[in-house]
Amino acid sequence: MSTGHRCSAWKWLLLAIFVSKELVLPGSAWAADDHKEVLVLHSTRRDSQLSTIGEEELPRILDAGLGRDLDYYSEFIDTARFPDSSYQEAFSDYVRKKYQGTRFDIVIAMGDVAVRFVGRNRDGLFLDVPVVFLKNTPATPDVATSTGLILERNFSPTLSVIRALQPDVNHVFVVTGAAPVDKAFETQMRAQFKPFEPRLAFTYLAGLTSEELERRLAALPKRSAVYYGLVTEDGAGHKFHPLEYIDRVAAVASAPVYCWVDSAMGHGIVGGGLYSQRAATDQVAQLALRVLHGERPDDIPTSALRLTATQIDWRQLRRWGLSEARLPAGALVLFREPSIWDRYAIYIVGAGVILLAQSALIAGLLVQRGRRRQAEAQVRRSQEELRTSYDKIHDLGRRLLTAQDTERARIARELHDDISQQLAALAIQLTRLSADVRGQTRNLAGDLMSRAQGVAKSVHDLSHRLHPAKLRLVGLVGAIEGLQSELKQSGVSIAFTHDKVPAALSPELTVCLFRTVQEALHNALKHSGAQHVSVDLRGGSDGLTLSIVDDGVGFDVESAWGRGLGLISMAERLEAVDSSLQIRSTSGAGTRLDVRVPLRVIAGTASVAV
Repeated sequence: MSTGHRCSAWKWLLLAIFVSKELVLPGSAWAADDHKEVLVLHSTRRDSQLSTIGEEELPRILDAGLGRDLDYYSEFIDTARFPDSSYQEAFSDYVRKKYQGTRFDIVIAMGDVAVRFVGRNRDGLFLDVPVVFLKNTPATPDVATSTGLILERNFSPTLSVIRALQPDVNHVFVVTGAAPVDKAFETQMRAQFKPFEPRLAFTYLAGLTSEELERRLAALPKRSAVYYGLVTEDGAGHKFHPLEYIDRVAAVASAPVYCWVDSAMGHGIVGGGLYSQRAATDQVAQLALRVLHGERPDDIPTSALRLTATQIDWRQLRRWGLSEARLPAGALVLFREPSIWDRYAIYIVGAGVILLAQSALIAGLLVQRGRRRQAEAQVRRSQEELRTSYDKIHDLGRRLLTAQDTERARIARELHDDISQQLAALAIQLTRLSADVRGQTRNLAGDLMSRAQGVAKSVHDLSHRLHPAKLRLVGLVGAIEGLQSELKQSGVSIAFTHDKVPAALSPELTVCLFRTVQEALHNALKHSGAQHVSVDLRGGSDGLTLSIVDDGVGFDVESAWGRGLGLISMAERLEAVDSSLQIRSTSGAGTRLDVRVPLRVIAGTASVAV
């Protein structure tokens, strides 16, 4: 092979490699890039139901399927209101200028108008961009590098629903508008209704003014039905939103109104064999995701959709007196108002159960009423007996404490008046004896004299503890101060404070409070290991309070009640004078005793003291 031929062969080989790269790389590039640019073209105005559903569902599904790495754009080709070819040219210029420099990974064409727009501008706007479409007319030409779904409008299923709900219907009035898209609907409906004409008469109320249409609908003959196709413009040239126009038709029509699409539900129609715009949009989104994830559009065959389902507005059945029993099997009934049983079944059943239970309970109560009354009478008698026993025990305790104090006073007097005097005489004699003797006998006499004086002091102290003579003379405050002085030798700091203590207290209450202080101080000195004890006696508008606090080791109050008589005797003494005792103690945190004497007790004792 010559050199010239070899060079020529290499040129052709390089050219083939370059061409193959140009053909292969664009598709692989948009398939491999994680970030996607998506343009959606709608064949209807922005506020139409199909556009509204598309703008709700398409971004949501695509964003979720792409991991939220998406730039989403949408445009709306409103040929219903702007049918002139100049609008199409202006719209093409608008898209070209707006998206100049943007490389779309996919174009989604929603409807025949959008598909035809992409086809006309394939080379100028969308060269080599994959296309996913939703067509309503199979005859709409396909575009290169595309795949999609064909959802041909089928108006016949609604006629079957009309005949099922209105078996005697013989006349169907079909409503369409004057715009080119409205007339296209009329043409399709006429073609699909031809097979039904021997059994049904069809009148096409097409391209009328709104006033004329409403007049005709208000005076329909019996055994009629109204079939709403599409009205975007009336015969007077006024533009309308198709769903808003259904509201006008349903409001004036003297016969039930039906439709072919589910977006009309809730606008006064009875229902029909309706196609789901939301389901169609969802399937388009899923098909677009397959392309965005790398599948070649030409490898995915175009398929036809069958999304018609019978839907009925329960409220319109009631309005027109149509029987729900005539509905086709599998019909979906919407807007059903629940019956009283549906709303309150659980409450009715619950009330019935409660009523039966109450009846059984009442019967049982009636049977047991006599026994209950007998039991209550027995309880009252037992309570009266217990109250009597309690009063007797309370009175007996009061008497025992009084007798105890009386006996203590008698013993104290005997010790003071008799034994103390004899010990004093003995000490005097021992003193004389020690003066008359010498030597060891004198020492012995002195020792006996000291012992006698010590015994005399012990007897005197015992007599004072049993019943301090100063209590009656100096009162409660003075007696506590004397007790404070006596216990100074114990090595424990004792502080006594008082304020507004009534001067006239009954002997019974005075002795009770003194004994409480005496018992509490001895317990603190003997058992608590305290370094400081404070006693506070204070009068107030609600009575008299006595608080005794130490910083000792504390104790378990509950268990202490059963081990000693000190706490019990204090409580019984205070209870005998209608006063209360509260003891609070925590291990390692000291002890606090609070005594409260009600004002009525002080008033009663004051009158007694007078």
